[in-house]
Amino acid sequence: MTDAKIVDRADWYAARRAFLEREKEVTRARDALNVERRELPMMVVDKGYVFEGPDGERTLPELFEGRRQLLTYHFMWPLEGHDWCPVCSLFIDNIGHLAHLHARDTSLAIVCAAPQSDIVPFKRRMGWDIPWYTTRGDDFYQDFTLDVGTDEPELPGVSAFLRDDDGRVLYAYSTHGRGSDILNNTYNYLDLTPLGRQEKGMADTMGWIRHHDRYGDATAGSCHG
Repeated sequence: MTDAKIVDRADWYAARRAFLEREKEVTRARDALNVERRELPMMVVDKGYVFEGPDGERTLPELFEGRRQLLTYHFMWPLEGHDWCPVCSLFIDNIGHLAHLHARDTSLAIVCAAPQSDIVPFKRRMGWDIPWYTTRGDDFYQDFTLDVGTDEPELPGVSAFLRDDDGRVLYAYSTHGRGSDILNNTYNYLDLTPLGRQEKGMADTMGWIRHHDRYGDATAGSCHG
């Protein structure tokens, strides 16, 4: 960083305090936006979606595993030129231990069209123990990965569901693309550093991403490269 501005401690603290006020404004705005998100209307899920797990068929209510809330990560598959999407894999790496979600009555599952015969060995290779289900047909993706601006499927993404007191499954929210960035702690940690994500000037800003066991493989580019 040859253009980095170097100052003494007093000037550094003054600049940091000024920036802290900006950060607090953004934090308060995000808190307010989160409240608005929770107040969005929901709709009843009345289709009988069926999923395949390693132990057999599951319905959407069964994906809740007895909890009130469910988050689903929509994993891109198939992907031309790649066995599995490296960008989706980065997001799964960043989920963390599910016990923390379970403590707040929330389950999380990965869904995609890949067969369990492909999913199981890939999960083993990546060291993941997150529940991962195969969608039957395209309806689930078509219904819950839509870009609300274009009504076209947009992958990957995350959707949120709630079971109400009558046992109905309600669809609350989905987000895709940059809307998912806040869920990726690798991005958030990099954003704290002087060099950031180091994507400036890259034609493909995700071109640096690899599966976590392939960063030494120059030929294993991202799903957008």
